[in-house]
Amino acid sequence: MYLTATCPDIMFSVGLISMYMTKPTKLHLQAAKRILRYLKSGGPYWNVLKGRKDGRVWKASETINLPAPTFNVSQFIQSFSKRGLGVKDMATLSGGHTPGFSHCSYFEARLRNFSSLHDTDPSMNTEFARLRKTCPKPNKDPNAGQFLDSTASVFDNDYYKRLMVGKGVFGSDQALYGDYRTRWIVEAFAKDQSLFFKEFTALILKLGNVGVLENGEVRLNCRVVN
Repeated sequence: MYLTATCPDIMFSVGLISMYMTKPTKLHLQAAKRILRYLKSGGPYWNVLKGRKDGRVWKASETINLPAPTFNVSQFIQSFSKRGLGVKDMATLSGGHTPGFSHCSYFEARLRNFSSLHDTDPSMNTEFARLRKTCPKPNKDPNAGQFLDSTASVFDNDYYKRLMVGKGVFGSDQALYGDYRTRWIVEAFAKDQSLFFKEFTALILKLGNVGVLENGEVRLNCRVVN
């Protein structure tokens, strides 16, 4: 009860898993760990909009519509515009990578044989050459990869600061600083963390109204259809 009184943003989640305290499953324990990880990581919080329903069909093929880590800014803008989102929305949502991790397969093309002129991506900080050791060829470690910023356990604006010194892991991330249409946003968020939090919160609430289903369901288990 103390947690929900001091952190009202987790009241719903804590109340939900507390219903299973007498006989928790592995799924419930994982949910509890996520809540604790959220409390530790900090960052902004917001009141989640209620009433949104889940779909009754899930297709892996639909994920091809998601922006790829190799996208340039023009491709990003086109992808987001199809969802009614603008340039600032795209650059802001990318900041959600701050607590992220990527396996080598998503960025290794930047590390070697990048082009006929450059062995590595020229927009990448030379210090990142160490990632060649992390992601060797052939790579026999399926878990090998790189955190997307230097404070991966904390939700902050370090992601944007790293873009300014060429330390974006994905090519799509680093492209945000290389393009005049988004560079100013990167610089603003790198300078002012509170501004990033404010814009990120507003965007998440906006996304809550994108693609809302009229005929869906409230799943008993988020991973499967009822």
